[in-house]
Amino acid sequence: MQGLISHNLVEQDGDFVVKRKDLIIAYQFAVVIDDDRQHVNHIVRGFDLLDATPKQIYLQQLLGLPTPDYMHVPVIVDEQGYKLSKQTQAMAVDLTAPHRVIFVLLGLLKQNPPIELQQAPVTELLSWAIEHWNPDLLKNTHAVRAMGRG
Repeated sequence: MQGLISHNLVEQDGDFVVKRKDLIIAYQFAVVIDDDRQHVNHIVRGFDLLDATPKQIYLQQLLGLPTPDYMHVPVIVDEQGYKLSKQTQAMAVDLTAPHRVIFVLLGLLKQNPPIELQQAPVTELLSWAIEHWNPDLLKNTHAVRAMGRG
C-alpha cells in the first residue's frame, strides 16, 4: 500500500492513447470499461501498475463511472531485482503444495501468519489472511525478494 497518491496527468503524462492506430482499444480504456461492466469495486495489483491508476481514474471520471478502491502491493523480485514473470523466465509456482505457496506469499507481503498455520489447509490460511489483512504493513514497500530464487 502506498498511501494517498497525487498525480498531475497534464504535467506527468500528457495525452495518452485510448485507441491505437491499428484500431485496437488501448489497455487503459479497455480495463476501465471491463471493470465497470463486471461491477469491480476493489482492485489489488502490483506496485508496477501504480502509474496506470491515475489514467484509469481520470477515464472513470470522464465517463461518469464509479471509481473502485485501489491497492498496490509490492512486486516479488528475484536476486537480481527483476520482477518474477514469464518474461524473466521465473520458475513456475509449485502447485503441488498450495498451502505452502500461500503461507510464503503472506510472509512476503509482510502479513506474518503464525508459524502454526504453516501446514494449515488453504481455506484456513485464506480465512486467516482475510481476517488479519493489514495493508499498513505494506506502506512504501515497492518490491520484496523471493526466497530461494535466482
